[in-house]
Amino acid sequence: MPKNTNAWLWIPTLYFASGLPYHAITSISDIMYKDMGISNTDIALYTSFLLIPWTIKPLWSPFVEIFGTRRNWTLYAQVVLALCFAIVALAIPSSSFLLFTLGAFMLGAFVSATHDIALDGFYILGLTQEKQSFFSGIRNTFYRVATVFSSGILVMLANWLGKYFGDDTAAWSATFATTAIIMAVLFIYHRQVLPKPEKDTSLTVNGISEVFKSFGEIIRTYFSRPGIAASILFLLLFRFPEAQLGKIGKLFLMDSVAAGGLGLDKGDIGFINGVIGIIGLIAGGIAGGICISRQGLKFWLWPMVIAISIPDAVYVYMSMAMPDSLTIIGSCVFIEQLGYGFGFTAYTLYMIYMAHGKYPTAHFAISTAFMSLGMMLPGMISGKIQEWLGYENFFIWVMICTAITFLVSALIKIDPKFGRK
Repeated sequence: MPKNTNAWLWIPTLYFASGLPYHAITSISDIMYKDMGISNTDIALYTSFLLIPWTIKPLWSPFVEIFGTRRNWTLYAQVVLALCFAIVALAIPSSSFLLFTLGAFMLGAFVSATHDIALDGFYILGLTQEKQSFFSGIRNTFYRVATVFSSGILVMLANWLGKYFGDDTAAWSATFATTAIIMAVLFIYHRQVLPKPEKDTSLTVNGISEVFKSFGEIIRTYFSRPGIAASILFLLLFRFPEAQLGKIGKLFLMDSVAAGGLGLDKGDIGFINGVIGIIGLIAGGIAGGICISRQGLKFWLWPMVIAISIPDAVYVYMSMAMPDSLTIIGSCVFIEQLGYGFGFTAYTLYMIYMAHGKYPTAHFAISTAFMSLGMMLPGMISGKIQEWLGYENFFIWVMICTAITFLVSALIKIDPKFGRK
């Protein structure tokens, strides 16, 4: 096997393999539990709780850095994830499905978090800085493609299977069995195409004391960076509005008109997210990566902050106008996803900016842990806030929260040359 292969052969599929389990666990589970009669408050709380492994993953990221190669960690994690989704599929028909599925999801969450640690380090080791900048938009896009695939295509599949079987339980079980098969196929493919970077080697350590010493060095070097307080605030709060909107937005589309939602069925939601949304997402993500590679992250930061914030207003419009046209609803989702795809590129590349140094894998993992915490805590209370305010006032609240995104973006410092060819 060659040490280097064309990055186009593995970057898209690798980040699809990262996004699929994450969003199957934290997003598609929302729709499944809603379909089975669980309340918005409980859905938001339970599925946000599943973010804990991504939040605490720095605790074991040094072991991924030290023992074995990032390539092997990535491949083995994909095998175990396939098994986790198979367990979910078997647990759904049981009488205690909530307990069993949450347990399987939590196991999958720990494995998926480990998978993310390995592949993010693999990305940095396997590409030059110029290619890292160029492919930042591509990786974001295909990560989000997996998001849309989960909440779009898989939901459409569950809707069709529900009509075919006449049983939503059997439909969701078959849907997660399909997810398990997809992860198994991705493992087989990646085993053949992933390159073997020369720098992807185990670090030499002498005993457990050396491991903890290395861990301490990783933590020290991360938190001793200049301006680290501003960087952490940025990582925690840049997506504060999205953390709430992302959890409630799809429940709004699905909830009944009497409850303030748009009353769409799973097929309509899958079409809007899986077809319309993906077009805007891909366009925004690719454009973001290309723009940064030409003029740098610092140049494009503020346009991207605006792009990720202002389009959230489409949900305020929909909650007020209550449109019943799929064209109008799809157009609103397209606008929001276009802005998100473009704006989120800045966030991801800033994490890469923070990761360069002796411990890129572990440092990137620490950054993504702050990102996960920033999504988990607002998400956990978003259901309660929505049920308290109602959908219309909740989305107005989300727009007010975009001021926080602008504030924390003003605090960070970026080398004007970073990301530019």
